[in-house]
Amino acid sequence: MVEVREDLRRLQFTGGSTYIISLPKDWVREMNLEKGDRLVLVRQGDGAIAIIPEGRRRTSEKDAAVIEVSPGDRVESILRKIISTYLVGYDRISIQSKFEPIPSTLRGAVQSFARRMLVGTEIIYDSPKEIVLQVLLSYPELSVKSALRRMSFIATYMHEDAVKALIKRDRRMAIEVIQMDDEIDRFNHYIVRQLKSVIRNRRVLREAGLSTPREVLGYRLITKSVERMADHAVKIAQEALEVKGEIRPEITEMISEMSSMANQVFKEAVEALFKQDYQLADSVVDKAKSLTTIERNIIKAISEKGEAEAASLRIITESIRRTAEYASDIAEIVLNLTINNVIET
Repeated sequence: MVEVREDLRRLQFTGGSTYIISLPKDWVREMNLEKGDRLVLVRQGDGAIAIIPEGRRRTSEKDAAVIEVSPGDRVESILRKIISTYLVGYDRISIQSKFEPIPSTLRGAVQSFARRMLVGTEIIYDSPKEIVLQVLLSYPELSVKSALRRMSFIATYMHEDAVKALIKRDRRMAIEVIQMDDEIDRFNHYIVRQLKSVIRNRRVLREAGLSTPREVLGYRLITKSVERMADHAVKIAQEALEVKGEIRPEITEMISEMSSMANQVFKEAVEALFKQDYQLADSVVDKAKSLTTIERNIIKAISEKGEAEAASLRIITESIRRTAEYASDIAEIVLNLTINNVIET
C-alpha cells in the first residue's frame, strides 16, 4: 500500500502578482531535481494540482511481468495469471519455462487467448521456452469512453440478434451471438485495465478520456452492467437453440415488442451517459420499470396458451427484463455523475 504523507506549506505572494509555495526538500532529492528543472502542474477534476517532474515516466514498476511455467501447471491457471497481470497494468508479459519447452497446448492457448481477449496486445517474441506479450495500445488511441461506446454497441447488437434468432429459428445467428461474447470480454478487460491505471496514476486521467476521479467508479460499474447485459443476450441465444417446437405468433410478437423496448431503454441509458444528460437518465429509470408489467403479461399469456416451450420462453423474457434493469442501473449512475448540472450550490 502506498504511504500517504502530508506536508503543510504556506502560500506566499511575491512581486506584486505571483503566488509561490516551497517544495519539501526530501521530495526534491528523491526526484533527483536540481535548480532550473521544469515541473508539470496537472489540474485534477477535484481542484487538486499534481506536481510531476517533466519527462518522468507515467507508469512506475508496472512495465514487465514474468510468469514462470512449471511441469504440471494447468492451462487455465496460467491464463488467469495473464489476465491478472494485464488488468493491473503491465505492458509486457513474459511466459517462461526454465527447464522444458512450453507445452504446445499451453502455447496455443496463450496465442489464442491474447488474440481473442486482450485488446491492443500482440505476441512480439515466441521461442520454445518463452512467449512475450506486449501491450501496444496507448490511452489516446482508445479511451475508456470510446471502448465503452464500442462495447455497448456490440451488446445491443447481440440482444437484437438473439431475439431475431428465436423468432426466425435461425441457429446460425444464435451461435454468432454466443461467439460475440468474447468481444465483450475483450473490451471489459481493456476498460478495467485503463481504470486501474487511472487509480494508480491520476496524471493519465484525461488521457483515458475521463474528467474527474469520481468517474472511475461510475465507469467501472457501468462497464459491469454492459457486460451482464451481454451475458443475458447470450442466455437468450442459448435458449433459442433449445427451442424445438412452434411458438404461437402472438407470443413471439409480444416478446419482440418487449425486446425492442428493453433495447431502446438500454440505448437511451448509454446515450444519457455520453451526453451527460440528467433528464434522459431520469426518464430511463421510469421506462425500465414498465418492463416488469410487460413480462408478467407475457408469462400469463404463455401459461394460458399452454406453450410447449414455456420454460425457455420464461427464461428469455426474464433476460429481456434484466436488460432493462441494467439500463436502469446505468441511468442511476449517470444521475449521480450529473446531479451537479441540475442543482444550485
